[in-house]
Amino acid sequence: MNETSPQLSSGMIGLGNMGGRIARRIRDRGLPIRGFDVSEEQAAAAGIETEASIAALAAAVDVVFLSLPDSSVIESVAFGDGGLASSLRSGQVVVDLSTASPASSVRIHGRLAEQDVMFLDAGISGGAAAAEKGTLTLMVGGDLSALERVRPILETFSTGVHHMGAPGTGHTAKVLNNFLNGVSLAATAEVMVAAKRAGLELAQFLEVVNTSSGVNFATLNRFPRIVEGDYLEGGLTNRLMAKDIRLYLELLQEVSVTSFCGPACLGAFDLATALGYGDQISNRVVDAIGDVAGGVRLQS
Repeated sequence: MNETSPQLSSGMIGLGNMGGRIARRIRDRGLPIRGFDVSEEQAAAAGIETEASIAALAAAVDVVFLSLPDSSVIESVAFGDGGLASSLRSGQVVVDLSTASPASSVRIHGRLAEQDVMFLDAGISGGAAAAEKGTLTLMVGGDLSALERVRPILETFSTGVHHMGAPGTGHTAKVLNNFLNGVSLAATAEVMVAAKRAGLELAQFLEVVNTSSGVNFATLNRFPRIVEGDYLEGGLTNRLMAKDIRLYLELLQEVSVTSFCGPACLGAFDLATALGYGDQISNRVVDAIGDVAGGVRLQS
């Protein structure tokens, strides 16, 4: 680790599934970190020292991390009453680890730059398990010197830090990646329900797929566990996955690319939300598809 890294203190706003894990990872690597969350329960579960307000956190640290649900919340945290902008100092760095609208991220870059505050949009991939192990992948947009300054902290919870380019490019890469993640999950869920209805032995079918051209992240890492009844709880919810797919569709509209797969993928996660799985892990989309197929479950 870079010998200068202990000189930088950091704070995490948003101590949920990802933010809490990342904050603990930073702490466990011996770096100073504090946190804030509007949910007292989530803040307590994270197990790190907290500040009483966003402004207090911003005043107490050098680097502010954000791990928040969407761009509307991020902009409120940044510029609302008592938000970050009221307490940030010249030279501080704000690193947004959320999945957010690239256009919103570009606006935040510009507004914080007026205060001589550097903003990095840093999409993360790998999920809760990778956060626990410190093996996340980061896609970062913004000033390279700011990235190099905070890289020692980023490397406590990631094994791949990629500078994607100008402001907004980190979150652009993240939105595109998340769409592929959503497509593979929704498509595999649909196929697995069909395989069950067709009478295939599911473990054997997955073994075949995973050595064939249909192999993907979901067939390799998710469904071998799901067919055993382990939905890998604690990750991205169906509601948030649907939000990410909408961000993808908005992005494609902005760059004048027609999406043929996006609406169908969104439909799967909207279905899951409508059937009551919205706040459960997105792997439960397979149960929603199973519901409309007559109550199919993959478990024996």
